[in-house]
Amino acid sequence: MGTVSGTTLVHTGSHWGIYDVEVDNDRVVGVRAFHKDPQPSRMINTIPSAVHAACRITQPMVRQGWLEHGVRSNRAGRGIEPFVAVSWDDALDLVAAELSRVQGAYGNEAIYASSGWASAGVFHNAPTQLYRFLNGFGGFVSQVTNYSFGAASVIVPHVVGTMDPVAGAVTSWPTIAKHTKLMVLFGGMAPKNTEVNMGGIGRHETRDWLAHVRQAGVAFVNISPMRSDAAEALGAEWLPLRPNTDVALMLGLAHTLIAENLYDRVFLETYTVGFARLRAYIMGESDGMPKDAAWASAITQIPAPTICALARRMAAGRTMIAASWSVQRADHGEQPYWMAIALAAMLGQIGLPGGGFGFGYGATSGIGSPPARMPLLHLPTGINPVKTYIPVARFVDMLLNPGATLDFNGYRLIYPDIRLIYWCGGNPFHKIQDLNRLLRAWQKPETIIIHEPWWTPAARRADIVLPCATTLERNDIGAAGRDRFYFAMQQAIAPVGEAKTDYAIYSALAGRLRFEAQFTEGRTEMEWLRHLYDLARQQATKRDIDMPSFDAFWETGHVEFPVPDDPPVLFAAYRADPQAHPLRTPSGRIELFSETIAAFGYDDCPGHPVWLEPAEWLGSGQAQVYPLHLLSNQPQARLHSQLDCGEVSRSAKVAQREPVWINTDDAVARGITSGDVVRIYNNRGACLAGAVVTDTIRPGVVQLATGAWFDPLDPAEIGSLDKHGNPNVLTLDKGTSKLAQCCIAQTALVEVERFDGEVPEITAFAPPRSVQR
Repeated sequence: MGTVSGTTLVHTGSHWGIYDVEVDNDRVVGVRAFHKDPQPSRMINTIPSAVHAACRITQPMVRQGWLEHGVRSNRAGRGIEPFVAVSWDDALDLVAAELSRVQGAYGNEAIYASSGWASAGVFHNAPTQLYRFLNGFGGFVSQVTNYSFGAASVIVPHVVGTMDPVAGAVTSWPTIAKHTKLMVLFGGMAPKNTEVNMGGIGRHETRDWLAHVRQAGVAFVNISPMRSDAAEALGAEWLPLRPNTDVALMLGLAHTLIAENLYDRVFLETYTVGFARLRAYIMGESDGMPKDAAWASAITQIPAPTICALARRMAAGRTMIAASWSVQRADHGEQPYWMAIALAAMLGQIGLPGGGFGFGYGATSGIGSPPARMPLLHLPTGINPVKTYIPVARFVDMLLNPGATLDFNGYRLIYPDIRLIYWCGGNPFHKIQDLNRLLRAWQKPETIIIHEPWWTPAARRADIVLPCATTLERNDIGAAGRDRFYFAMQQAIAPVGEAKTDYAIYSALAGRLRFEAQFTEGRTEMEWLRHLYDLARQQATKRDIDMPSFDAFWETGHVEFPVPDDPPVLFAAYRADPQAHPLRTPSGRIELFSETIAAFGYDDCPGHPVWLEPAEWLGSGQAQVYPLHLLSNQPQARLHSQLDCGEVSRSAKVAQREPVWINTDDAVARGITSGDVVRIYNNRGACLAGAVVTDTIRPGVVQLATGAWFDPLDPAEIGSLDKHGNPNVLTLDKGTSKLAQCCIAQTALVEVERFDGEVPEITAFAPPRSVQR
C-alpha cells in the first residue's frame, strides 16, 4: 500500500484484471492497471462508478408484504411492493427463523441454493461461502452442469472420458504456432471474451499469442454467423453459416473425407470405437440420406464447393479443430462437440502436436496459454447431506413442476418441492431463458433470500435482501485457474453503508443456528487467508515450487508462478500408448458410437452424432413468422450482467439501451438506421434495443448481448415490454436433450421493427421504492 499525491493506492483484482485502487477520503476515485499486464481491460475503469453507484444496497431490506405477512404474503408482489429497511439483528433473526421453519416443516430438500461467477477472491467466493454455510445447516438442493459449457460437460466425458478438452487443458498456443497449419474455428474465437477469467487475470496475453500464431503462418477459418467472432489480425476466412447448423457442416466435411479417401483408417481402428456405425449414417447407408456437401450446403447455406475444399485443406496438413462454448448452448448442443471429436478422429491427428481438437479457445482469458504450475487454493465447503439435485438450466421447470420427473444423463430425477431459495453471487434474470416464464415460477417459493451489493433485477424481486460488501470492502486472495498469479485483494474502503461480507453474514447466522464454531473454525477473515495460503505453500513445497511467506506476499501484492517450457499436448500420452494410457470411457477408447448413450434410448440424443433440426432455426416454417435468428452472446463492456450499472457498460449502450447488431440488408428492409430504438419480439416476449447496422453479421441474424438488467415497462405485468434490451425475454427455455438438459440460449427466432412510439425511460439502475417501518 502506498500514497501518491495524497491518494492511497491499494492492490486488488477482479475477473477482468489486477489493478491498484486510488482512494481519497474513503472513496474510490480511480484505478491503475497492474504493471505486468500488457493489455489491461478497460472494464477496470468502471470500478469507481459501480462501487459508489446510486443503486448500492446500503441497509438490510425486506419486502413490505413479506415483513407484514410472512409466507402468507402475496408473492405476486415481488418486484412491485416497496421495501422496508430493518436492522441487521432483525434481518438475521428473520433469515434464521425462516431457515429453521422450512427445515422443520419440509426438510432441507425444500431449500434451493444457487450462485454464479460472483466476484473474484478465493475466501469470499460467494458460492463457496453459501454452500459451506448450508452444508453446515443440513444441506440443500444443489445443481449440476452450468450455463457456460453445460452440454459439453455431459457429452465429452462419454466420448473421451475427461473434461480436459472443455475446461481449458487444451493444446497451447506455442505448440499450435510451431506445428499447426490450419485452425478451423466452429463458433469463432471472439477476442472480447479473452478480457475475463473466472477468479482473475494477471496478464492479458491471448492477443499477443494469437499474433505470434498468425506470424508463424497458421491459417484460420472462422465458421460463425458473425465476422467479429475472429480477431481481424487473424486474417481468417469467414464462412457465415446459418446459426445452429455446425453439425450439418461437419457431416458434409466428413462425407467428403470418406468419399475422397482422405480419412485415417488406421487411427480410427486403433484409437476409436463405433466408426462403422457413424460412417453408415454419414454415407446414407443407414437412413438413405447421404450427408454430402450438397446436403450440408442446403442446411448451412455454405456452398458445396467451399465445403469440399475445406475438407481437403483439413486433410492436407496439421489441423486443429476448435469449437466455441457458444455452439453447444443450442438445441441438441451435445452434437457439435461429439461430431467435432469424430471429425478430428477421421483426420487422425488427435494427440499430435498442433492437431486434433480443443474446445473453448478464446472463451475466457488463459485458454490456450501455457498452464502455470500453481497449487490449489480453496475454502472447503464440506459435504452436502442432501443428494437431490437438478441440471442448473432446469430451475424454472423445478419450480413449476414439483414432483414431476426428468430424464438426465441416464437417470430419472424427481423435481423437489422448493419452499425457500437462497441466492448469492449471481443474477438469475441474466442467465435463465424465457424471463416471463421465470417470473411465473418466481412466485412459487414461499421465501427468496438474496445477498447483493446492488439492486439487481433479482434483488428487487426478493423477500429479504442482505447488502454484501464488494471486493474493495474486504480482504481476500485471488487465484485463478488458467493464470499464473496469486494476487492480494486488499481492502480499500470501508463497506458502503451497512454492507457486510458474506462471511460475516453467514457467521452471524450460524451463531443463531448453533453451528458457528463449525462454520468459522474460530478464524477471522485474515486468519483464514493466512491459513489457506499456508496450505497452498505446503503443496508448493512438495512440488519444488518456491512461494514467499504470507506476509511477504501481502506486502508485494502478488506471486507469479512458472509456466512450462514444453506445454503438454492434449491426448499425447493416449496416442503414444493407448494400452498403457486408456481413456476413462467404457471401451478405453474414443467413443464415436456410445453403447452407454444408445442404451438410454433418448430420441433426441442417439448413440452417435447426428444432425437434428433445432426447435427454432432459419430453415423451419416458423421463420416465416419470425425471420431473424437471435444470437445472445457475451457482452463487450461487462462480464455477464456484472456492473451493468457502471460507466463502461452504460457508455456502450445505444440510445441508453443494449445495442442490437443487424445486417444492412435486414435493416434497410425494415427502415432501420443505426441509433434507432427498435423492438425485438416473438411469442415469448419483447424488448427494446438500440440498433447497430453492420455487414459483419450475416443476413437473417441479429445479435443482442446478454446481461442488460431486466427493466419491464410495467413490473406488475408478466409479459410487459423490457425497456433495456435483455435477450432472455426472447430465448427458449428447454433442455438441449434428455442427455444434458442444458440451456439453448442460442436457439431463438425473432422479428425486429423500428420503435416509433414514445421511448420509455430506463429505470433499471434506480433503487426500488422504500417505506418506513
